[in-house]
Amino acid sequence: MGSLDTNPTAFSAFGDDAGFQPLNPEDVRAYLHKAVDFVSDYYKSVESLPVLPDVKPGYLQKELRAAPPTSSAPFDVTMKELRNSVVPGMTHWASPNFFAFFPSTNSAAAIAGDLIASAMNTVGFTWQASPAATEMEVLALDWLAQLLRLPTSFMNFTSSGRGTGGGVILGTTSEAMLVTLVAARDAALRRSGSDGVAGITRLTVYAADQTHSTFFKACRLAGFDPANIRSIPTGAETDYGLDPARLLEMMQADVDAGLVPTYICATVGTTSSNAVDPVGAVADVAALFNAWVHVDAAYAGSACICPEFRHHLNGVEKVDSISMSPHKWLLTCLDCTCLYVRDTHRLTDSLETNPEYLKNDASESGTVTDLKDMQVGVGRRFRGLKLWMVMRTYGAAKLQEHIRSDVAMAKMFEESVRQDDRFEVVVPRNFALVCFRIKPSSGGAISTEEDADEANRELMERLNRTGKAYLAHTVVGGKFVLRFAVGSSLQEERHVRSAWELIQKTTEEIMRGDN
Repeated sequence: MGSLDTNPTAFSAFGDDAGFQPLNPEDVRAYLHKAVDFVSDYYKSVESLPVLPDVKPGYLQKELRAAPPTSSAPFDVTMKELRNSVVPGMTHWASPNFFAFFPSTNSAAAIAGDLIASAMNTVGFTWQASPAATEMEVLALDWLAQLLRLPTSFMNFTSSGRGTGGGVILGTTSEAMLVTLVAARDAALRRSGSDGVAGITRLTVYAADQTHSTFFKACRLAGFDPANIRSIPTGAETDYGLDPARLLEMMQADVDAGLVPTYICATVGTTSSNAVDPVGAVADVAALFNAWVHVDAAYAGSACICPEFRHHLNGVEKVDSISMSPHKWLLTCLDCTCLYVRDTHRLTDSLETNPEYLKNDASESGTVTDLKDMQVGVGRRFRGLKLWMVMRTYGAAKLQEHIRSDVAMAKMFEESVRQDDRFEVVVPRNFALVCFRIKPSSGGAISTEEDADEANRELMERLNRTGKAYLAHTVVGGKFVLRFAVGSSLQEERHVRSAWELIQKTTEEIMRGDN
């Protein structure tokens, strides 16, 4: 095997008379050194920056040129404009004062992996197009499957050889839902004896009303009739998780009406409140109708590498597919969503393309995985490298420590909320998200639910305007609720404590009527 010669004398710098050279080795070295210095300085200073920027729509068009330049400029000019114009308009997801949505975690190993992958710029649509890129992705996925203790039926390779299942790294959960919906759709059409897609109007899909909105979007993209997309109501009695009895009732009613139950999306860690659908019980219901079950564990799946959280995936051996996103909580930068399927052929049968210009002996042999056949597009990034580098560099113990630290900080915040009579925790805390709000109190300025909704909205807006913290909201059980999501890679206990102190101080101002 050859090796890359890193001796600088192996390269020669070319003069201007050699023409445009966008990958001149000395430029690559100089530009990347400056970029790495920028990144390092950014992480050192991001804590002091306002989490939310104070800019207006269209600001960048006024700051920078409206038309592209004709002539070149020194890279230092580009970096200066980045610092002066782009950074002030960024919402700093890397800030330890970012508590909105779900975290977008990162690490030195992931950044390095992404940088190297970008430099190599391989397009690994088939195994032959880049054997190492395909095999690295397969290996990284199998490593992660072992950390999650997924059944071997979801792995590309087992101790006995190549398995029937496997995985692929996609950009987002939306893609994972879309490709599995298409595979489930085609299987249901074949099962029901449909001539082509003529029977698609009979196919039904199901999810709890807490399921991410991207699911309902993906259903429409996959061609399902919006009238056949079932959103099943949830309530406090199930902690806003899907009730298998209601699911069974709805699916049976559809069968009685001549429809074909096709797909169920169960969620482990919903976006709104971190509710957990009972995976095993949902799968048992689905089996009665031969419907596909997909588990969306985009955020909370990462926590399941810790034995104390693995029970949330109990029953996963009965489902058809599961996806989770290490770019949310497993220190692997965007984009990285891992989709596992129990039978890869059910996916590739719907997504395979085989044009003459992509045919090759390796693909024809059937012994390799062509990842283009497990996604919507053909081209793809070398995403497996950064995921492998994170696991290889930090190991399971450090990754588990990271998850447990975030959960401990969220628990600390939850206890602080419960000790303050002005607030309530609206749903039981799962993982590292706390849903809380100012509660109404008889005889006070906030005496009704309407008053409480307005006070909580005002609290969120004032907090976010300070630039010292950023929180988002949701509506749970008809109540306006604040979401406090711990997990930014730079967060420490002091940031959580400071945020709570700011919340208390701002609440006092609201209750006093201060502007």
